[in-house]
Amino acid sequence: LDAGRPVGATADELGIGARQLHRRSLVAFGYGPKMLARILRMRRALALARAGTPPAETAARTGYADQAHLSREVRALAGLPLRELLRGGGG
Repeated sequence: LDAGRPVGATADELGIGARQLHRRSLVAFGYGPKMLARILRMRRALALARAGTPPAETAARTGYADQAHLSREVRALAGLPLRELLRGGGG
């Protein structure tokens, strides 16, 4: 999931079904694999942005449709705008 692989492909690679992967993810992380994939993708984007990659390039390199999509996803997951999170507003 961290590499952006689909949930079904990840389950197949592990030799388990998608439902089993979902159950295991809930136990291990407290949420399903799709949410985990969203969080991991956002973390990859934040790492690029903190390294100085421009937001539009960060979005493109991490699989977001555009910079606005990245910004919406960061706000939805972190509760803060991307700029504020990069300034350290997220703790």
